[in-house]
Amino acid sequence: MLNNKKIVVVLPAYNAALTLEKTYREIPMDIVDEVVLVDDASKDDTVEAGKKLGIRHIVRHDKNKGYGGNQKSCYNKALELGADIVIMVHPDYQYTPKLIGAMSSIIANDVYPAVFGSRILGKGALKGGMPLYKYVFNRMLTFTQNVLMGQKLSEYHTGYRAFSADVLRSIKYMANDDDFVFDNEMASQVCMAGFEIAEVTCPTKYFEEASSINFKRSVKYGLGVLRVSMQHRLHMWGIVKNKIY
Repeated sequence: MLNNKKIVVVLPAYNAALTLEKTYREIPMDIVDEVVLVDDASKDDTVEAGKKLGIRHIVRHDKNKGYGGNQKSCYNKALELGADIVIMVHPDYQYTPKLIGAMSSIIANDVYPAVFGSRILGKGALKGGMPLYKYVFNRMLTFTQNVLMGQKLSEYHTGYRAFSADVLRSIKYMANDDDFVFDNEMASQVCMAGFEIAEVTCPTKYFEEASSINFKRSVKYGLGVLRVSMQHRLHMWGIVKNKIY
């Protein structure tokens, strides 16, 4: 705990057996109260790996529900456990859990209610091996999103996020898409609800076992991001109301 606030780390996993232990070992258990592993019908031994590590809260989907569907289960379980602060870390070891303390303290001390770990602040993205086309894609999308959503974030596409329980209870994340655009719908909901988002510089690692989407899915994702950003602007103007807000 920090400031008597319960911290729950959620790990949305898919075929993460080879990297789960590395990720778990870096979680600062001196402040983290609970760890939740949600396995999205993996084809490997992710669940068994989690049990060997002693993770008490393991949720397994019998059918693959997608990246967004996985996160829905993560947040539902964290709130069920009475979390005050929920931190999502991908168990593919692309992000280091060593920043959990810094991100938690921002929320625990009531500085900001949400925190994103940004790969773009500093030189972490390209230094960590992010493909150049993904970096350029990221920058272009983020610029467009900031313009349409009236924000000044360095990155919307990180999978390293922390939220206060109040934020999660205030937004309709269950109404979001079950695919990768879920993250951007959630960011849009947080901003639309009037919550401010802080950012922490985050190094990243790209390697064979780390999860990533191919070029075709990246294009589909980018189009989805633009759709969400336009929906956000139209909802702000009161022109077209959207069910996710």
